Amino acid sequence: MSASPSVTKVLVESIEFSPAAKPPGSSNTLFLGGAGVRGMEIQGNFVKFTAIGVYLEDSAVPSLAVNWKGKTAEELTESDDFFREIVSGPFEKFTKVTMILPLTGKQYSEKVAENCVAYWKAVGKYTDAESEAIDKFLQVFKDETFAPGASILFTQSPACSLTISFSKDGSIPEQGKAVIENKQLSEAVLESIIGKHGVSPSAKQSLAARLSELF
Repeated sequence: MSASPSVTKVLVESIEFSPAAKPPGSSNTLFLGGAGVRGMEIQGNFVKFTAIGVYLEDSAVPSLAVNWKGKTAEELTESDDFFREIVSGPFEKFTKVTMILPLTGKQYSEKVAENCVAYWKAVGKYTDAESEAIDKFLQVFKDETFAPGASILFTQSPACSLTISFSKDGSIPEQGKAVIENKQLSEAVLESIIGKHGVSPSAKQSLAARLSELF
């Protein structure tokens, strides 16, 4: 296998996710694992809020292939364990959340925090450390506003830190705005997108389809 998987860009609602990206606070270039939309049914209409791209370190492919090689895209899409392994795997992950509709940092972070805390309480992993991490998370976002086209960027390192960055346009800054050292929070952000109750089923399908071809 070549050093870096050969992948194509993905277009989500006219927002382009490039085939590769160098996350803030990282020395690695990651490949685009998949991308999709996050939306909600509101009064019978499906309203699209954000487009989400998930990038993975090259080593994710051989790491995940051990258990998932030979599975179809459909089988991977249906498997909670597959996505759990992406979330918790020993490789770097980068998630780019780009606005389709305007959103305040407060609206975004409170919803993510609510989902994280509910999940941790359900699995019995909500401690003082997580409570503190959530407070820091909310602080980072409290004065931000995001116009359409602006992005929230999360770099999830295998060392359990979460780097949070913001971009007003399509660019990716070199450094993050804040780093939170908490394994549960680092994983929960991606879990909330592609996990069992993930907010972007289309990103999950995209990841499953693209990775099944790379294995």
